[in-house]
Amino acid sequence: MSGKQDETGADGYRPLLFSIAYGMTGSVGDAEDIVQDAFLGLTRARLAGTVIADPKAYMATAVTRLGIDHLRSARVRRETYVGDWLPEPVVVSAERPGPAEHAELADALSMAFLVLLESLSPVERAVFMLREVFGYGHADVARITGKTEANCRQILTRARRRVAEGGRTRRGEAPAARRARGEELARRFFEAAEGGDMDALLDMLAPDVVLHGDGGGRARSIGRPATEPRRVARMLVTGLRRLRMFGLSLRPAWINGGPGVVMHDAEGRVAGVLGLDIAEGRVLAIHSVVNPDKLHHLGPVSDVARLPGK
Repeated sequence: MSGKQDETGADGYRPLLFSIAYGMTGSVGDAEDIVQDAFLGLTRARLAGTVIADPKAYMATAVTRLGIDHLRSARVRRETYVGDWLPEPVVVSAERPGPAEHAELADALSMAFLVLLESLSPVERAVFMLREVFGYGHADVARITGKTEANCRQILTRARRRVAEGGRTRRGEAPAARRARGEELARRFFEAAEGGDMDALLDMLAPDVVLHGDGGGRARSIGRPATEPRRVARMLVTGLRRLRMFGLSLRPAWINGGPGVVMHDAEGRVAGVLGLDIAEGRVLAIHSVVNPDKLHHLGPVSDVARLPGK
């Protein structure tokens, strides 16, 4: 069987494999590279005569282990990252459905959840993602990560504790209802922000709301997370007013499983994204990504927010 045929036969697993890789790395580009490397490994193994009885399990193992290796090498870069680190956004048009909106992946793809996973070690992150997000059994998690089942259970307990300490509880809601409520709140939220309606904004912000901004030292962004509803509202109103002065427009989108907008300049180039983390009718967090290195997968990138010399 040729390498091309091998890849075609396993191609149906790409969405799952990408989701695992993206959940591990928080990077669209790195996730795509990891998945491609896994397919190349599958082709090489088959050409070498290796019989692979379960391609799905083989590929999930390859992607997970490549993800662990990637995180270990990326840890130093993360420690020296300038400002707040956020994942590369997964953006889906507000007019059509996409993988970011699948009920089983919506929370796993959220900006808040992926940032929370940064507190875990690479192996803890792999065990937690495989078990809690993708529903793999303990024996399968052990096989994929190369650990004993008893060790994986211990790792999972630690990971659950860390995630619970930093997370917030959300009530379950049907996907269609969740999307409709989220999009309606986002519409009112951005209308209020662009119109400078502070009272309306404050009514939609949770008391412990947080505004995160990722410029990576390459674009204008807040230096550290902003808290306190009135301060966050004021920063949003001021920031969007300034963006309008530069000719930027906001287009509704579904970002990492939640409502938000993509910012475009007058020439249609991507200047950044704003994603909302919503629960119980309030905005818990706003995630702004303007680092141009994290926007290239969305199309041509604007230089409106770029810092001089960057």
